[in-house]
Amino acid sequence: MFVRDIMTREVMTVTPETPVPALAALFAERGISGVPVVEASGNLIGLVTEGDLIRRLVAEDEQPRSWLSRLFGSSPQQAHQYAQIHGQRARDVMSTQLQVVGEDDTVSHAASLLEKHHIRRLPVVKDGKLLGILSRADMMRALLAPIAKSDAPVSDRELLLRVRAEMRKQSWADSYLIFADVADGVVTFHGFSRSADVERALRALGEGIPGVKAVKLDLAPKPAFVAD
Repeated sequence: MFVRDIMTREVMTVTPETPVPALAALFAERGISGVPVVEASGNLIGLVTEGDLIRRLVAEDEQPRSWLSRLFGSSPQQAHQYAQIHGQRARDVMSTQLQVVGEDDTVSHAASLLEKHHIRRLPVVKDGKLLGILSRADMMRALLAPIAKSDAPVSDRELLLRVRAEMRKQSWADSYLIFADVADGVVTFHGFSRSADVERALRALGEGIPGVKAVKLDLAPKPAFVAD
C-alpha cells in the first residue's frame, strides 16, 4: 500500500502572514492540531502545530537564562527560539525542519518516520509543493483495509512451509523447542514455550499467514534444563 492510497488530499493551509491568534482560533474551532504553511506558489515552507503555540505559554513560566548559558549557547538556536516564542505570524512560530513523504512512498516507510521522529503527521509533497497530509488517523485506514485473498486454495504443505519460513526469521520463535504442523488449514504449534509473550507472538505469526484458518497452541512450560 502506498501513501497516495490513504493520504488526505483536501488539507487546510495557512499563509506565512497568518497571525498567531488566528492560528489558535483555528485549532480550537476546527479541532485540528496542526496546519501546513504554504506560499502563494503552493510550496510548503513549514508546519505549525499546537505544540508550537503551547511552547509560548511554557516560556512564560521559565526562569531567565543565566549569562553563562547565554554566552556559550548557540546564537542561531537562541534566535530561533526567541522568534518562536515572541513572533506574531505563522512564519515566526512554524517548524521548518520537516519530515515529508511522497505519494509513491510506501505506508510502511511513512509509519517508520512517524514512529522514529515521534510526530503525528507527514506532509506529502512533490517538487516542493504540498499534495496532502498523512496523519496517524490516516494510517488506521491501512489497518482497516481489507486484505486481498486469493480464491485458489493453499495446501497444508504450502502453509507449513510458509509458517516455518516465518519462524526462521524470528529469534523468539525457538524453532528447536517449538515445531508446527498443519491439518485442514489449521496450524498447531507443539513443544515448549518460554513465556506467554512467545505464545501470543506464535498465534499472531500463524494468523498472519494467508490461507491459515485457525491457530492452536499445544505448548508446555519450558523445561528447567533449557537455558533462558
